[in-house]
Amino acid sequence: MVDWGPMVIAVVLFVLLSPGLLFQLPGKSKVVEFGNMQTRAVSILVHTIIFFGLITIFLVAIGVHIYTG
Repeated sequence: MVDWGPMVIAVVLFVLLSPGLLFQLPGKSKVVEFGNMQTRAVSILVHTIIFFGLITIFLVAIGVHIYTG
């Protein structure tokens, strides 16, 4: 059996936390901007920290597993 849990969680979080796609934290003129499709180095760093925090929670603390076959 193949465990697809880590792959699915990583892809979903990567898409949702891409800076500027849904939101950008911090934005250019505001703290949070939604759907501006722009990015900054600071927002990349913040989104990276959020990504690794959430993926650690989902994979290590909760232990999400999706088995196929």
